[in-house]
Amino acid sequence: MSKMAVIFWSGTGNTEAMANAVAEGAKNAGAEVSLLPVSAVSAEEAAAYDVLALGCPAMGAEVLEESEFEPFFAALEGSLAGKPVALFGSYGWGDGQWMRDWEARTSAAGAVLKAQPLMVNETPDDDALSDCRALGAAAAV
Repeated sequence: MSKMAVIFWSGTGNTEAMANAVAEGAKNAGAEVSLLPVSAVSAEEAAAYDVLALGCPAMGAEVLEESEFEPFFAALEGSLAGKPVALFGSYGWGDGQWMRDWEARTSAAGAVLKAQPLMVNETPDDDALSDCRALGAAAAV
């Protein structure tokens, strides 16, 4: 059984709802899952997990949240080579550039992306939450 961490930052609750559904999908697929707000885990602790699902909304000019999540991810990047990773997040404007940039950084760090990154506009509806559960299941395998 793989040990998976679903690590997220959420300002409005949208990305947190996505994280809960990702964790549910991974658990249903047989993974041992830790659901953690980014403030509760260090990059070193995150790197110890077999699989990572990382969630962060688009902020400002389509960037990762800058006070907690960006520093965490920057510290984690050097530990991603060969690590299975899934990315998800919500947005309220723009066209998803933050996710494309994040995906490129994650790939450049050598991570193995387990699925296409998942973006949800605003509050996740039932279909979006179903997609989140599918992302969690795909990452857990």
